[in-house]
Amino acid sequence: MNEHPIYLDHNATAPLLPEVVDAMVPYLREHFGNPSSAHVYGRKAKAAVDEARARVAGLLGAAAEEIFFVAHGTEANNLAIRGVLAALPEKRHVVTCVTEHPATVEPSRQWEKQGGQVTWLPVDGEGRVRVSEVVAALRSDTALVTLMHANNETGVLQPIAEVAREARARGVLLHTDAAQSVGKLPVSVEGLGVDLLTVVGHKFGAPKGVGALYVRKGTPVRPVLLGAGHERGLRPGTENVASIVGLGVACEVALRTVETEAARVRGLREELWERLRARVPGLALNGHPVERLPNTLNVRFPAVRGTALLAAAPEVAASTGSACHAGEESASSIITAMGVEPSAALGSVRLSLGRTTTHEDVMAAAEALAAAWKRLARS
Repeated sequence: MNEHPIYLDHNATAPLLPEVVDAMVPYLREHFGNPSSAHVYGRKAKAAVDEARARVAGLLGAAAEEIFFVAHGTEANNLAIRGVLAALPEKRHVVTCVTEHPATVEPSRQWEKQGGQVTWLPVDGEGRVRVSEVVAALRSDTALVTLMHANNETGVLQPIAEVAREARARGVLLHTDAAQSVGKLPVSVEGLGVDLLTVVGHKFGAPKGVGALYVRKGTPVRPVLLGAGHERGLRPGTENVASIVGLGVACEVALRTVETEAARVRGLREELWERLRARVPGLALNGHPVERLPNTLNVRFPAVRGTALLAAAPEVAASTGSACHAGEESASSIITAMGVEPSAALGSVRLSLGRTTTHEDVMAAAEALAAAWKRLARS
């Protein structure tokens, strides 16, 4: 077993940034206070949370009071969807997409079970919704459109800004799950025009177990959890101070470096694609060739299954979007939603790069994956 394979699974989680670790340690040791406490220990913790809130807001171009800390992206998405629906009981309709993350899909399905209505938009062959179909789905009782900014499997970017203009003109709120894009691309809440936006720390160098929800001032949202008045009454529970500090530092690092890092990683991704394509005849790209995250390459290897390919290339740590149920492997619904046949979709592999990825990593990964494909295709 290869104990240190090349890590190409940054869309699953990213390594902690050294700056993040350094910033968190004091809040795991000496600065242990509860931010709700009035004494000096509590005030120190509260000041750290406030500073982190300002840093998250700074990355997004938001106001600090529009940032609410949560435990993870799943909670942020639930709070956005369920919170808006609770605040607008006269509106019973939601618009979303078939390629959303389960953290959006499941609350939407639950809404249907409770008697609400959901329009599930399809995607085109490159994984994007058509703005015209979003507009056609909007109704007088539509409370919310919820579309992810970047798909976790393909990296495909949805036309959020265009959808936002159409939704706003009709008085409909827009939430975007930006778990995969924040920290990998410049993301501006004003540029996108969204009312709510989900941030997930561990996707760009902060720890797992912390995230944030941007809520534009004046947006109607009710809390999903009930308790004390933390996070200005929207998200009760004592704040995870050390992790919030880490999220703030990760946002500060991203604000300084996201454009240069995106350009660097995009170059590595394109080199990986060219090297693989030269060695694997019939290799196909899943998703839009341009409108996608700079770090993400999702490809279909012909005549093999992605799971088998990765098992045959232990030098590379990556993932597929396929699921295994009772020994039966099923193709990714994200890939088949783009019109790819299930048998072909099973050959898909997601290769997601990050800050730790080097040119040497890309060359070695391409060689290992191509060699594994040749062995499997011959057998």
